Amino acid sequence: MDDKIKDAMHQAYTGESKAALRLKVFAEKAKEDGYPQLAKLFSVISFSEEIHGKKALRLLREIKSTEENLADSFESETRVAGVAYDNFIKRAEEVGDKAASLYFSQSKDVEEVHAKLYKEALDHVIEERETTYHVCTVCGYVSDGVLPEKCPVCGVGKEKFVGFE
Repeated sequence: MDDKIKDAMHQAYTGESKAALRLKVFAEKAKEDGYPQLAKLFSVISFSEEIHGKKALRLLREIKSTEENLADSFESETRVAGVAYDNFIKRAEEVGDKAASLYFSQSKDVEEVHAKLYKEALDHVIEERETTYHVCTVCGYVSDGVLPEKCPVCGVGKEKFVGFE
């Protein structure tokens, strides 16, 4: 693929991914505010944007074997947690933005857990261990198999977790 086309495709993927998430959040807000039809519209367009993002990923040939995808995901989480969030935390502390610092710190902690989960999966990919995951809806922490009484990252109770079986 031509380098300029590849760059444009990456930009399209990034834009579509951001739009899909933004619209999903807008749908949640519209539903919360009592606008079910607008919530549906935001959800439908979010889904459409996901389709665009998936097509871009396929054209970029970024979807590989499951084992390669797992290894790439582990490397990405490790890099983000170890480099990007450290820089974000430092910047937030320099300017005295406590909310941003807390957000970046919690996100870094959660990214480290993601990397650990990927590493464990890489080590056990052949045995295809089945587990239930529990995700904190406040900070994104992921628990493997056990629903914690309190989130170890942000401290909310177990009622704020969603299970994935």
